[in-house]
Amino acid sequence: YNPQMLTFPPNPRPLPGENLIQSPSNVSMARNTSSGELQNGEHKTNTHFMRKIPAGAEASNILVGEVDFLDKTLAAFLRLSSAAVMGDLTEVPVPTRFIFVLLGPPGSHTSFHEIGRAMATLMSDEIFHEVAYRAKKREHLLAGVDEFLDAVTVLPPGEWDPSIRIEPPAAIPSQEVRKRPPEKNPKEEIDEEEEEARQREQSGLSRSGRLFGGLVNDLKRKKPWYWSDFKDGLSMKCIASWIFLYFACLSPIITFGGLLGSATGNNIAAMESLVSGFVCGMGYGFFSGQPLTILGSTGPVLVFETIVYDFCTRVGWDYLTFRFWIGTWIAIILLILVAVDASALVCYITRFTEENFACLIGVIFIYKAIENVILIGADFPMNTSGGKPDCSCIPPAGDPLSPEVIHDWAQYDRKSCVLLNGTLAGMDCDKPEYVSDVFLMSFVLFVGTYIISVILKDFKNALFFTTTVRQFVSDFAVIIAIFSMTLLDFFSRVPTPKLQVPSEFKRTIPERGWIIEPFHESNPAWSSVLAILPALLGTILIFMDQQITAVIINRKEHKLNKGCGYHLDLFVLAILIQICTMMGLPWFVAATVLSINHVNSLKLESETAAPGEKPQFFGVLEQRVTHILIFLTIGCSVLLTPLLSHIPMPVLYGVFLYMGAASLKGLQFYDRLLIMFMPAKYQPDYMFLRQVPIKRVHMFTLIQLGCFIMLWVIKSFSSTSILFPLMLVVMIGIRKSLDLLFTRRELKILDDVMPEMTKRAHADDLRQLDDGEDSGRHSADNLQLPLENGALVVGGKNGKINISEEVNRTTIWKQVNSNCNILFTKKQTNVPPPVPTGNLSR
Repeated sequence: YNPQMLTFPPNPRPLPGENLIQSPSNVSMARNTSSGELQNGEHKTNTHFMRKIPAGAEASNILVGEVDFLDKTLAAFLRLSSAAVMGDLTEVPVPTRFIFVLLGPPGSHTSFHEIGRAMATLMSDEIFHEVAYRAKKREHLLAGVDEFLDAVTVLPPGEWDPSIRIEPPAAIPSQEVRKRPPEKNPKEEIDEEEEEARQREQSGLSRSGRLFGGLVNDLKRKKPWYWSDFKDGLSMKCIASWIFLYFACLSPIITFGGLLGSATGNNIAAMESLVSGFVCGMGYGFFSGQPLTILGSTGPVLVFETIVYDFCTRVGWDYLTFRFWIGTWIAIILLILVAVDASALVCYITRFTEENFACLIGVIFIYKAIENVILIGADFPMNTSGGKPDCSCIPPAGDPLSPEVIHDWAQYDRKSCVLLNGTLAGMDCDKPEYVSDVFLMSFVLFVGTYIISVILKDFKNALFFTTTVRQFVSDFAVIIAIFSMTLLDFFSRVPTPKLQVPSEFKRTIPERGWIIEPFHESNPAWSSVLAILPALLGTILIFMDQQITAVIINRKEHKLNKGCGYHLDLFVLAILIQICTMMGLPWFVAATVLSINHVNSLKLESETAAPGEKPQFFGVLEQRVTHILIFLTIGCSVLLTPLLSHIPMPVLYGVFLYMGAASLKGLQFYDRLLIMFMPAKYQPDYMFLRQVPIKRVHMFTLIQLGCFIMLWVIKSFSSTSILFPLMLVVMIGIRKSLDLLFTRRELKILDDVMPEMTKRAHADDLRQLDDGEDSGRHSADNLQLPLENGALVVGGKNGKINISEEVNRTTIWKQVNSNCNILFTKKQTNVPPPVPTGNLSR
């Protein structure tokens, strides 16, 4: 044709849709040639949001709008064969897999918007999401919608304002029950004893039936993870945990060393405690089965050493030689226990016993921290009268000094006066010397350390700064508290008591060597055999302290992936006890509060949580690096004396208070104690309150409280504290006797080692499964779509609708199921805005 022959009307008619506002994505979509990669530099990327999206995520774009060239509504659901980046259609360059388009004539904006929100909610559902990926035809999608409506929770319009965003749950319930196909035969009940036996076998608490079989199994279980225990330690979180636990471990070691020195005539004191910490910590860190457990000095061990020393003093025996044979027999007995898989007895230590023990140690940390601060007030009392104390220094009688020099005698303090052979005269000379502001400053440092630690530890949930900064501050909370309070003490120039660390590496008693002789002239030969009796008591003490702490650390709620090592831990501990015995060092066993805080400092949470979604707990950073570095630094503390001598003791007492309070968090026993003082309408939604009457819960709590008080009384008196390990065995018997007062179901709920959130999800799954079984067989009209784990059954035309009602006292909705055959002529659903997870909706 001839181009010059073309003519155009003077006022051409606009094409359909030409006058509508163009999408800003139009240009970038036209030039996009991406093959689905996440990198696209054509438009600005929301990098902060991009970090929240898991790797491999694909987008679902929901597009609704009004056009002037349509008379009827047009809808289309597209699934691309391969995902592709659609320019800046999405906020981040995530490849798009699904597109839902809804177009219609003007005047339907509100209804279209609600339909788009409903479609976005469908795509955020785990089950429908999988149906959309595998659907072959339109009926599959419709069946997926029907299944979603069967399981959806509906909020009555008069009970909730749709404009208010619903807070995301702390833990998303499992959807596995919805994926299960209907079974032809009723589900057989799984024998509880068989289930418990299977769980014990997985955790290494079942007898192998051969010598050292449990130890061999532990070695096989831990061998594949050994090198990863060091690689996983290359993390900033490990550095924070190392420095925090270093100060938390150093002060008790020195404190117990001083107490041991007073109780054993300085045969074992602070320097020996530091060396023992280095030897035991390094050995346990490299070779143990559970390096998250922190070793330390404990009260029962101190009492045991005191009793042995007093006995040797009375009969005139050498203490270290007799202790050598006691430690040797303890190591031999522990090795025998390892050989016969005695650690399998740990399965009888239930939540009842372990929480009593953990709560007792936590309360002791809190009590001792406050007591030590009060003792500072006794050594440096406050001058409440405001006057000068009536105590002066006068020269010795017959001192031929001039009156001017006599005036100088009156200015001497008490210590200088005594050194110069002066005489103290006055009514207040017998009272402790007053030093300005020491006690008040100590109290400020003590409370300040605790408050800063608590506030900064929860800073990760604050609204300020970026996620990286908040997480960093939370990880280093205790370290920041120690550093800031130490600076405050340094600039205040108040002589508060400081941490005392030995400045030289030498024995407390120079006459004794680093290797103890097994025989001494003052000890009869048969004393080595007599040592078996105290060794039996010491074995019970060490075994119970070690294994109860190990049970607490290996709880299911910690989500440990590398397995337990009860037999291996006990074997390594026996070797370390023998080494410490030969060198005359104190014995170290698992320290409960230190171990709990070690685990808490290494907890991992998801970094890809969507905005508004609570981070999910992934588990604990299992590694050996922090344990090794903690005790390596403790061994080098003698070289750090000039720096450590500036740390005030009240600051460390504040750390102890924080550790004690943090160890109580999450204990069901502690939660049940608080519930006793709460009105019913304010009680939290705990699992045990759902299924056990509140009176039975209080009855169980009071029995546990009585046992706690008994343990506290026995531990408080030195004459009875040696029986503390035996009382833990009695606790197991008391727990067994509760079978006469409570049903098996009640004990399973109140005293099971299964964590709270797991039990709640498990109970919800069982309830939904029971509801599905009671409804009978599905009809032939139902559609089945094969999924990865079986057949997904999606509802037919006549399904069930679950209608939720608000429960009195809580914000939980119970599902009330009813079969109904209702023909809906018009459906309009208002659904709260979805929280994006793996799918991005627009």
